[in-house]
This record gives sequence, C-alpha cells and structure tokens, in this order.
Amino acid sequence: MKFRKKPIVIEAFQFQRRNNGQVGQPDWFHDAVTRNDVILHNTGKWGDPTQPAYCEIFTLEGIMRAEEGDWIIQGVKGELYTCKADIFAATYEAAE
Repeated sequence: MKFRKKPIVIEAFQFQRRNNGQVGQPDWFHDAVTRNDVILHNTGKWGDPTQPAYCEIFTLEGIMRAEEGDWIIQGVKGELYTCKADIFAATYEAAE
C-alpha cells in the first residue's frame, strides 16, 4: 500500500547561532527553552564562534540535535522536532 502525508500547516524556523538580520526565534521556541525542553549550546554573545552552535530537543522519542541551518518544527500537537535543510525543502512549502 502507498500513503500520502495529509496536507497540514506547521510552524518552523531555521536554527542559527544569532539572528543575522533574519526573523528571530518564535515565542514557542523561547517557551520550550524556558521549560528546559530545549537546551541551547554555544549560542548568544558568550558562544565561541570557532565552535558549532547546536541545540538539543527533548522529545518522546529521545533527544534530537539541531545544528545551525537545520529547521526546528512545531508539529500539530505542539511537539518540537528538527529537520535537515535539504529534507525540509523537499517536504515543505510556504503557506499563507
């Protein structure tokens, strides 16, 4: 049998060390950091620019790691997960 993913609208942003003039991190991500559902590493003004920035996302399936350039997605039930940029581009398109 073959299946097609139902068309759903998700919220997402591309994880970066700093904003770099792009749209900032959404409130739902900041809330997850405050709850310790997401742990940031080597970000902000005290981060070492010679080392990679990343975050750990605690999910029901375990800990997911997002590197700079990965997309952080908030699913339909508020769950967070990460997606590599090339997979995100092949799977998602902008919605109104």
